[in-house]
Amino acid sequence: MEVYLKSDIGLVRTSNQDACKCGSFSDQAVWAVVCDGMGGANGGNVASEVAVETVAQFLTQEYDKALTNDQTVDLLTGVVQRANSKLYEMQKADQMLRGMGTTIELVLVKENKAHIVHVGDSRVYAIRENKIQQLTVDHSVVQEMVEKGELTPEQAMVHPNKNYITRALGIVPQIHLDYIEAPFEPGDKILLCSDGLTNYLTPEEIVRLSLENSADAFTQALVEGAKGLGGSDNITVAVITAQQ
Repeated sequence: MEVYLKSDIGLVRTSNQDACKCGSFSDQAVWAVVCDGMGGANGGNVASEVAVETVAQFLTQEYDKALTNDQTVDLLTGVVQRANSKLYEMQKADQMLRGMGTTIELVLVKENKAHIVHVGDSRVYAIRENKIQQLTVDHSVVQEMVEKGELTPEQAMVHPNKNYITRALGIVPQIHLDYIEAPFEPGDKILLCSDGLTNYLTPEEIVRLSLENSADAFTQALVEGAKGLGGSDNITVAVITAQQ
């Protein structure tokens, strides 16, 4: 099992407010985390970096290959809650950081299952051959409008309020997060990405790049694809895969 990361400032922003990290516990257990920070010049950078480092620290300290499924769920949701608490306390203590927050996508692939914790409008996709499935549901104003039938998914992609999210780490003391499980087989890919990718590339375009590239080259191709269509935001991608 392998994991690849790529983060790019894009073509417009003056700083990269995304953060990411990955690691491997064994041939059969790897993890990745992607965060997209928000909150002014300082806050967004701080929020995403602190969230990633907090999650990485506690996950690597407390992971054990003998964990049951329920214990794995508790570990992953627990480390994200700790990151949320840390950010919440930081922004309460420092006026310069008021209003900062971050999305988070945390994925642990263990043997034949992907465990996912999701907050915000970054996304996780599963790719199997020429098919792609979005595993997360955006916590955003436009997603709520789509669910009410007020917008189509295509309209949501270009709506002026598409960047308004309804959940983020660091804003409230206890975060309401989504936990998702998905099957994982050799040859599959799990893609974590910030909205700097999905604001430009459709799922169909993502699949095409997956089919045309090795797993390592895929991350670079995704970033270049988003930049080629405008690159107005930071772009971060992580890909977990296993050889067939």
